[in-house]
Amino acid sequence: MVAMTAQMPLTLTPDGASLIGDAACLVVDEQGGAVWVWGTLWWSWQAGDETGRRLAVVQLATAKIARRVQIAAAFKVTPETVWRWCRDYQRHGIGGLVPAKPGPKGAWKLTVEIVEQIVTLDAEGHTQAAIAETVGVSSFSVRQVLRERAGERSLRGDNDASSNEDDVTGEVLTVVPAPTPRTDERQAARFGQLEEAEPRFTEGRQLPLAGLLLALPTLEATGLLQVAETTYGKLANGFYGLRSVLLTLVLLALLREPRAEGATRVVPADLGRILALDRAPEVSTIRRKLGELADRGQAGELMAALARRHVDTHPEAVGFCYIDGHVRAYHGTRRLPKAHVARMRISMPATLETWVSDQHGDPIFAVIAPPSASTAAEVRRLMPELRELVDGRPTTIVFDRGGWSPDLFADLIGEGFDLLTYRKGKIRPEPVSAFTEHTWTDERGVVHRWQLADRKVRVRLTAAGARRHGRKTITLRQIVRLADGHQTHILTSRLDLDTAEIAARMFNRWRQENYFRYARQHFALDALDTYTAVDDNPDRSVPNPAKRAAHRQVRQLEQVVADGEATLGRHRNTPQLSGSLDELDTTLDQVRGQLADARQAAADTPTRLPLKDVAPDARLLDSETKLLTHACRIAAYNTESALARLLTHHYARAHDEARSLIREALTTAGDLHLTDGRIHVTLNPLSAPRRTRALAAICDLLNDTETVYPGTNLVLTYNVKPHPGTT
Repeated sequence: MVAMTAQMPLTLTPDGASLIGDAACLVVDEQGGAVWVWGTLWWSWQAGDETGRRLAVVQLATAKIARRVQIAAAFKVTPETVWRWCRDYQRHGIGGLVPAKPGPKGAWKLTVEIVEQIVTLDAEGHTQAAIAETVGVSSFSVRQVLRERAGERSLRGDNDASSNEDDVTGEVLTVVPAPTPRTDERQAARFGQLEEAEPRFTEGRQLPLAGLLLALPTLEATGLLQVAETTYGKLANGFYGLRSVLLTLVLLALLREPRAEGATRVVPADLGRILALDRAPEVSTIRRKLGELADRGQAGELMAALARRHVDTHPEAVGFCYIDGHVRAYHGTRRLPKAHVARMRISMPATLETWVSDQHGDPIFAVIAPPSASTAAEVRRLMPELRELVDGRPTTIVFDRGGWSPDLFADLIGEGFDLLTYRKGKIRPEPVSAFTEHTWTDERGVVHRWQLADRKVRVRLTAAGARRHGRKTITLRQIVRLADGHQTHILTSRLDLDTAEIAARMFNRWRQENYFRYARQHFALDALDTYTAVDDNPDRSVPNPAKRAAHRQVRQLEQVVADGEATLGRHRNTPQLSGSLDELDTTLDQVRGQLADARQAAADTPTRLPLKDVAPDARLLDSETKLLTHACRIAAYNTESALARLLTHHYARAHDEARSLIREALTTAGDLHLTDGRIHVTLNPLSAPRRTRALAAICDLLNDTETVYPGTNLVLTYNVKPHPGTT
């Protein structure tokens, strides 16, 4: 069933109406209120009819015409109130919506005189408990009075931001408070009556992991949460929904606990405060939710949508796209296809992946490659997806020698791409006189000097490629670097770029390799995220093991014949061995007959067979869960990279220490305070004054983004406490 919110919104709404999502609007005046849905009057109530107003809220939420957050904002209540009204309506009908007697149940104690006394005692330095005991009210009332007075001072501008924050967090907020248990919501979720727990923050001082909130503005830029919601919609009713599960996976990755098991090494309440919940999901919950998403089979769509978001957000970074294969070694007991693991220099069971990165080395997307796939075959397979992704932008595809194929080069040029790769095979070296010095200044300001030669070359196509493209050769540009007597040959179709830039772009391919190395160490790139395995394609063509055995037999017989003929040649003129030589000659005739039979048998043996004839029980690791976790880790890595780049002009050692500084900032403690529709995050200073100053500069840049915490209308505002001993 298609949700109502999927329809196009009406262009006309009543005057003075407040929108409720895309489908509805609310009109309130002195006579009462009315809800309009798709331009039709849907519900109305008279002024003072609070029960009718609440029933309108319940009907909107029950019909799922808008999200609870949107309904709550329009009716000026909290999402928790909307949930509570829905619960009361389900339990008691309309009678459950009748409001109780308003106002305090006892005498009103907060008179003007008591309020002024509370403010005076607070200014004298008394604790809240002592003030409450002195004036005869509760500590909660004291806290509310001081909070309201602090807000009034802020609006009047009596104090600067830092002193106001000190007043609020220093006296009002509790140090590391325990989140309020959300028992009622968890009970509702147990019976499937809760769609997803709404974010509800726990204010306090010195909250562990408060620095993780720094990641939200740059995580927002990756589009993970929005794209996932568009792709999957929502999860089954429960306390933890799509937003909280994906946020948990990303935040765990930023904490260097990227696997679901990493949740056991993080205090649930500490991470729960960052998720605006009472506690973070546990391992079994994360695995169950991942399994639910994997069962939908939409991980490829999620990855493609994330790639489109990345290209739209960073169009300047996809002028050069790096493509490389990654071999994910498998150490389990299942029978998987083998692949060569270059870093281990052995062949072992493994899963092949193909990664596409932008010119900074940041990953764009990944796909699971077929077993034994070559880089050339993968580049050709990804061409339609890349063409759609770049949407007509000039793009150069960069890959290593594994993608060497003149026919592929012609295909890329024919599809409107440029190419950049290393040359493969026997190559005539360039004369020393052809080299001249070229310089290149990278984005860090470092000057590189290379000895380069530049000329055009022709590359011959195969017969099939020549027939397909109507020509036998293609003309490319060859750049050769001379270093320590060794020549490195580069081929490209780009004729418009400077020689040094071509070399620099080719050498920057190591940024992608560096990502693999970094992600293996910090984000568990090769982790086994699921034990689920699926049957391999039984019709997939694989090498015939008998073919190799037949060729081995031929080589052995050829060696026997060669050794025998060599022996006959050496002793042909030795009379005393004539009898033995005759016997050897006869034996060789028999071996030659066996060799002829072996060659015929090898020729008759098919080179490839269907997998079902070779290994009918072959299995593959499930790719859905892995692509899902890859998507979260890509978002985490790109989030961290974006934060690190913000340090470029604010930290002298940004190139060497940016990521370590970001890791420290993300794990630092801080204060959390909600006021004026904002979440004020005040972080503790870092390990050194220069690092604290750099973090303060990042906070200023992040504040400019006006990022809203996912699932709420609260804007995140960041600040840093001054380093001890500094002003």
